[in-house]
Amino acid sequence: MLYLAQVHKNEFLDQYQLRLLARQEADYLWTIIPEEAFILLGKSNTISEKLLVLVELSPTGDIERMDDACDWVLSLVQAYLSTGITPEFLQQETERAEQWRQSLTLQNQDLARRTLELEARREQIQALEESLKRERNGNQKDLSSGS
Repeated sequence: MLYLAQVHKNEFLDQYQLRLLARQEADYLWTIIPEEAFILLGKSNTISEKLLVLVELSPTGDIERMDDACDWVLSLVQAYLSTGITPEFLQQETERAEQWRQSLTLQNQDLARRTLELEARREQIQALEESLKRERNGNQKDLSSGS
């Protein structure tokens, strides 16, 4: 699983560690890790403190890969922040999409109701047509038997 982490120096153990900040849940979905979670890097690993890194962890919690997060952060800035996409904008778009979805649902329900009404009217008209045919046939029989 992929994590965003920051390098810290553990003074007590005199070695560097990663503080996990966020976890990737899906391609474009990350969740913040609210509690402090650390992974020790070992004494032989010297890396700049406060550096942001992307770290791939195995299911057992072992570090499989670790890369500087600079390019990843810059791609986020370029993709989202340079075009003016703000969290407020995204929230407004989400609300607008939800209103649109609700409107379409109401329109669909209204259309379904009208379709049912039209079907019921069509059945009534068919029943009236059948009734008129029977009456005509009955009247024609009466006329032909009366002559």
